Amino acid sequence: MKLPKAIRSAGAFMMFALLLLAATGCTENIIVLNPKGPIAAQQRDLMVFSTILCSIVIVPVLIMTAVIIWRYRDKKGRAAKYTPNWEHSTKLEVTWWSIPIAIILTLGIVTAKATYALEPSKPLASDRETMVVQVTSLDWKWLFQYPEQGIATINELKIPEDVPVRFEITADSPMNSFWIPQLGGQMYAMSGMAMKLHLQADERGTYWGSGANFTGKDFAKMYFDVEATTQEEFDNWVSQVKATSPALTMDGYEQLVKPAASEAKTFSSFPEGLFEMTVTKYASSHHHGLSAKEQQPAEEHRSKGHHQ
Repeated sequence: MKLPKAIRSAGAFMMFALLLLAATGCTENIIVLNPKGPIAAQQRDLMVFSTILCSIVIVPVLIMTAVIIWRYRDKKGRAAKYTPNWEHSTKLEVTWWSIPIAIILTLGIVTAKATYALEPSKPLASDRETMVVQVTSLDWKWLFQYPEQGIATINELKIPEDVPVRFEITADSPMNSFWIPQLGGQMYAMSGMAMKLHLQADERGTYWGSGANFTGKDFAKMYFDVEATTQEEFDNWVSQVKATSPALTMDGYEQLVKPAASEAKTFSSFPEGLFEMTVTKYASSHHHGLSAKEQQPAEEHRSKGHHQ
């Protein structure tokens, strides 16, 4: 059945309107476009800028494709000009080469600057002291150690708002990817390496974090809540954990290393040098503990109470 032209046009307009609404829906439901920290905000701006810049080419090409298909379709009485011998136009060649080249150069310059500005091991500018959280990827759970506070947690992360945090990340299991989308990009957790990632939460709230790399049967359960609180609330939480939670012993850690999902847990203390031991445990000379030099970073954390 052939529909009248007016109905076809109305249907096409409604379809376009629905697609537009779907594409411009509430960004609150797309957490990577709803940043809550300075790193995530810069990454979001880079994505938006790149998308808009690429649209300068993509949108006209899509429109021209539809127009050409419609204009030169096979039908009786087609009025389009027939020019079988046409093969070159200098103006058109200059246009469709110069614009993409300019866009690529602009994208290259902007992306290069952003890459250096967002280098994950680069400390964040702040008048607040940087807090350290040591992150260990286990099968299938996350262990968070707070060397300055002397506590540890499983699948639970609390940080003060407006305080820069340096995450020191490793793995005692297959390689994973530590990711808090609303605070910043991913950082791989790898055995034998201690990666650094600087993030900050600009406002109080609860943010979703996860392991973004496939690591086996229960990898989908490797998610955790990141709660950004006031400094007072954070200090009270630390005091409560110290007063009510059991200590994490080496035997307890060996149980955590075994492949299994876990609920959120808190520990009032953990063995000194545990993070450093995890980083170096697969080296041939570090099978049975740490040297005095390797234990020094953990001791400095606790004695100084902060880490620059």
